[in-house]
Amino acid sequence: MKAKTMNAEGFGSYRYRPVLFFALAYLFTWLFWIPAIFVPQELGGILMLIGLLAPAVVSTVFVLVSGSELLKQDLKIKVFGFYKVNWRNVLLAILQFAGIVVCSILLSLAFGQSLDQFSFTEDFSFTGVGIGSALITVTLASILEEVGWKGYCEDSIGAYMNWFWESLLFGALWSFWHFPLLFIKGTYQAGLMVNPLYVINFFISGIPLGYIITWVYLVSDRSILACMVYHMTVNFLQEKIAMTPETKCVETIVVTVVAAVVVIANKDLFFETRHVGKLLETRYGLE
Repeated sequence: MKAKTMNAEGFGSYRYRPVLFFALAYLFTWLFWIPAIFVPQELGGILMLIGLLAPAVVSTVFVLVSGSELLKQDLKIKVFGFYKVNWRNVLLAILQFAGIVVCSILLSLAFGQSLDQFSFTEDFSFTGVGIGSALITVTLASILEEVGWKGYCEDSIGAYMNWFWESLLFGALWSFWHFPLLFIKGTYQAGLMVNPLYVINFFISGIPLGYIITWVYLVSDRSILACMVYHMTVNFLQEKIAMTPETKCVETIVVTVVAAVVVIANKDLFFETRHVGKLLETRYGLE
């Protein structure tokens, strides 16, 4: 699968390779995560951290060996272009997710859940991470993942299709990337194994969330920092608000509704095809 994304004189040509990217990102992540299933938690935590680095490393290597100065400059701008962040939109997205949490808890009352969920948990839901603290883990996960996913991955898919279908495909692949964590003791995902419904909900929930984070990404002119801030907030709220697993199933429905509203309110952003096959040319006016 190849899609031409630039052919501007002086910058070099380049073709995004999303299939190869995902194959290598999965390979080098799971190469460390699968052994982490069978070793003590302290060593497993180290292996998990190394595996977490894989998408960011693969993404950076793909850009550096691309032979395209435009692609390299684009990555620098996405990482260090703090001025590009639409902080108003990031704040709106954060408040939106906080509203999702509140609505989910209130709706869960109809299913016998408690108002006690409007409180902070004493601990994070996972243990044995081996890198200092769970808070540091949540922060690192948000930063490292977004460097990988936004540094190369999402654009490589978006070079072939509109952002609606890109968000759907990316959300599914991103969710499944977490699969080995189900079997590693001490992870949040392993705690879901008490009920198959919780596991299914976890993998489904990443798809509608993918639409929202794509919106955050594009409205901030493809800023990785904007996505990091949003991702960290989501992770923190998911970990520290005392929602039950049942309520998180309700939350997936609420997130899906909100994602649908975001798509409808931003139809041109999600359905335009002007960038297809020429993503960076369109972005930098090199057509």
